[in-house]
Amino acid sequence: MCGGISISSKDKYSVRIQTENIAVARKYFTLLRKTFNIETEVSIRQNVSVRKSRVYMVLVKRHEDSLMILKAAKLLNKDMEVEENLSIVNNMVIQNTCCKRAFIRGAFLAAGSISDPQKFYHFEIVCTTIHKAEQLQAIINSFDLDAKIVARKKYYVVYIKEGAQIVDILNIMEAHVALMNLENVRILKDMRNEVNRKVNCETANIHKTVSAAVKQIEDIKYIQSTAGFESLSEGLAEMAELRLAQPDATLKELGMLLTPQVGKSGVNHRLRKLSNLADELRENKEEKHYD
Repeated sequence: MCGGISISSKDKYSVRIQTENIAVARKYFTLLRKTFNIETEVSIRQNVSVRKSRVYMVLVKRHEDSLMILKAAKLLNKDMEVEENLSIVNNMVIQNTCCKRAFIRGAFLAAGSISDPQKFYHFEIVCTTIHKAEQLQAIINSFDLDAKIVARKKYYVVYIKEGAQIVDILNIMEAHVALMNLENVRILKDMRNEVNRKVNCETANIHKTVSAAVKQIEDIKYIQSTAGFESLSEGLAEMAELRLAQPDATLKELGMLLTPQVGKSGVNHRLRKLSNLADELRENKEEKHYD
């Protein structure tokens, strides 16, 4: 995904790997030395793109060393020639679970990225062909994940957007430090979201309670100024006077102040009767006005 093979006029192979990430370049250098016991050349050049970032190239010049790498990666056919279609990885390389894990890890190092979880969740690996993307998608999804593919300019991007699945794929790649960092961020975000949800819910309930209390007081004052409290039953008159005296009290608090005490549903029933009575008085006034 970030490598290439060069064939000289004398049919000699050389292998190059390039990346803008110095840590990835070091990883390639170390793996080649430890796995194959070969020396490589490392060069640095300035990218000519707008970002002007540095590009690190790990180069294996010796034909014999290159053959060793290509054989191990199953990129040579039985005639020891480079396979025509390098977009598809030989199934022999990824037949075991451990090999699939290593392949995903390598693909991510070569062409992957993960977003800042403080902002949003997004994991992706960029592929140069649809065939490579589909194979990578199948390998990832063999671990019960749901990776998808989207075309982006001339590339094909295999991506995961769900936070829990990104945690899973980090675990598959054995990126345990990154996994713990992401989990910590997810826990904090979930806690903040839960707190915000509760605050919003409580705020909405407070607004609802205040609005209801304001309406109740308006209705009670209208009854007081028109029919008067003497027109009410003893229970409704007591409720009306108590609500005016305790405009900020909850239904439960109002019920506890009544004699005898009444539950929330009983208080709500009396206040509703007062509001209905106020509405009837308003309607009667309007009818008389039209008459």
